[in-house]
Amino acid sequence: MPKGLRIGYIVPQFPGQTHIFFWREIKALERMGHEVHVFSTRKPPPKLISHDWAEEAMARTTYLGRVNPARALPAIAKLTPKGLPKWLLTEPRAFSKDVLISLAAADHLQAAARKLQLDHVHAHSAARAAFIAALTHHMGGPRYSLTLHGPLSDYGPGQRFKWRDASFATVITHKLLDEVHAALSPDLPERILVRPMGVDTEKLSRAAPYHPPGHGRPIRIFSCARLNVVKGHQDLLSATRQLIDQGTDVRVEIAGEDDQGGTGYRRELEDHLKKLRLQDHVKLLGAISNVEVKQKLEQAHLFVLASWHEPLGVAYMEAMSMGVPTIGTDAGGVSELIADGSTGYLVEPKNPGQLARTIRALAADPDALMRLSTAGRAHIEAHFRAELGAQVLVDEIQRLKDA
Repeated sequence: MPKGLRIGYIVPQFPGQTHIFFWREIKALERMGHEVHVFSTRKPPPKLISHDWAEEAMARTTYLGRVNPARALPAIAKLTPKGLPKWLLTEPRAFSKDVLISLAAADHLQAAARKLQLDHVHAHSAARAAFIAALTHHMGGPRYSLTLHGPLSDYGPGQRFKWRDASFATVITHKLLDEVHAALSPDLPERILVRPMGVDTEKLSRAAPYHPPGHGRPIRIFSCARLNVVKGHQDLLSATRQLIDQGTDVRVEIAGEDDQGGTGYRRELEDHLKKLRLQDHVKLLGAISNVEVKQKLEQAHLFVLASWHEPLGVAYMEAMSMGVPTIGTDAGGVSELIADGSTGYLVEPKNPGQLARTIRALAADPDALMRLSTAGRAHIEAHFRAELGAQVLVDEIQRLKDA
């Protein structure tokens, strides 16, 4: 049996409110007998730290992100022993700025990798985390790989540099794979695999069977995502107003916080809620722990997330794993997760009217809700378990070691 691997694992601003899937993958790797050393660019704001595992995660994470000119100067010497490399001279100014900001972090990572004798570094981002991993490799550090979790446009300059020398990469949907090939060929690693993050289906399972709403009872809807306009929470509020006006009683709870810890988009959403007179029907819960999320899913009749764009959607996976009938939007890569009418329902983004009609139809069809509960859970168990992503990383790193 191969010896356990020593893996460096970089996550941006860890642990963020949507980062439980990274933690699940770390734990899955460790259950497989591998040593995982966690690195991050920086800590999240205190108001976004809500999970019961966050304290443990921060205690074992090495934070690399602080700009340190004193450390950056010797790092330049490691990076440019024979003069400035061609790739640094030909990239745009924004790229050069990112290099200067990331040099100290890369030097820190290289020292840690040498001390810990890391076999490999995996960056779970195509932004600065991937930049740091690539710079570390150019300084003589270990091989690296990266995962793309969303559109390339979200991850800043220097994409060709980040991908060119990666030993392999993963992307979470076939749609993103097509985008990468169109934008970055021929500066891509030989192996790029489609492998989404997953959920712990053993922990995310029901304590009691799912039951549809009783006749004449309100339908309980749960949503969970950071408070940002692209998550479509305002469309769910508008759909809720329509449902109430048409005689369908609903109770909506939305978990998540904005990136400013409650002083940003949350205020716009609160104003929208008041304007629609929904104070008795909708609650904004803020950032809640993974334990509380599970409790809310256990109580919900429906999970709804009306994103304008969603690369895939771990929140959908969690709801489906819990056997909660799920409504998403046909945006981004969600259709690679939810088969419309089979494992869930898809509506157009930015269409509160269609969303309201879909909720109303399901609320009146308990057989459909029961079917979705069973089918959604089976789909996640088969294709979106956390262990599957961990196994891909192990297989690829081991392949490189054995070559």
